[in-house]
Amino acid sequence: MRNGISITLGDTDRQRLETLVSDRNTPQKHVWRARIVLLSADGAGTNTIMAATGTAKTTVWRWQARFMEEGVEGLLRDKTRPPGTAPVADDRAAAIVRMTLKPPPHEATHWTARAMAKTVGLAASTVQKIWKAHGLAPHRWRAFKLSNDPAFAEKLHAIVGLYVAPPAHAVVLSLDEKSQIQALDRTQPGLPLKKGRGPTMTHDYKRNGTTTLFAALNVLDGSVMGQNMQRHRHQEFIRFLNALERDIPAGKVVHVILDK
Repeated sequence: MRNGISITLGDTDRQRLETLVSDRNTPQKHVWRARIVLLSADGAGTNTIMAATGTAKTTVWRWQARFMEEGVEGLLRDKTRPPGTAPVADDRAAAIVRMTLKPPPHEATHWTARAMAKTVGLAASTVQKIWKAHGLAPHRWRAFKLSNDPAFAEKLHAIVGLYVAPPAHAVVLSLDEKSQIQALDRTQPGLPLKKGRGPTMTHDYKRNGTTTLFAALNVLDGSVMGQNMQRHRHQEFIRFLNALERDIPAGKVVHVILDK
């Protein structure tokens, strides 16, 4: 033990330290601090304490000295440390926020942390902290479209009503199409999955032109009716509607929801 360090425990302090060591809910940093003091009081040397607690020599000395100065309470408290870097002044942070709210002067759609950091002379992590503190995320955006249709609200209520509460004895279909789908195929047939080997496929493919998918979702039961066609014209769309009408039971009122 270092010169000038002499630890003698009273019954109260020893009982409290032993309780900290035996309690499973005690933070580990408090456990090994308490063990350092207990071993020191039992006359163990520095090397023995280091091996028993898995700490360095300076750590052992630090907590021995802390206990002599402040007792058990000193073991349970961490001293405050000065910040590694000085905080950004409020006026400078406000200037960064104002710059963020405006388009960047260079050719870019929005500010990035690196671009802002280079402009203001701060670290990118500091810029990100300022953005986070002010709820700013320049890389995120939300799309919107304002309708000029005077009957927009009425139509909106009608469509939402069909989704939320479909009429009784009716079929509600949400219909859409996907054009220009690449009709690709592998140049050779692959092998199926089997024990000890995954399925195989060739690395290359061949093109078979494009196809258009027309599909209708039944809002009530979630079933999908679809059909592929070679072209994307009104003739094909009408053919798909006629196919839907043939498949839907007679006597059902059909409501179709689709975009223009």
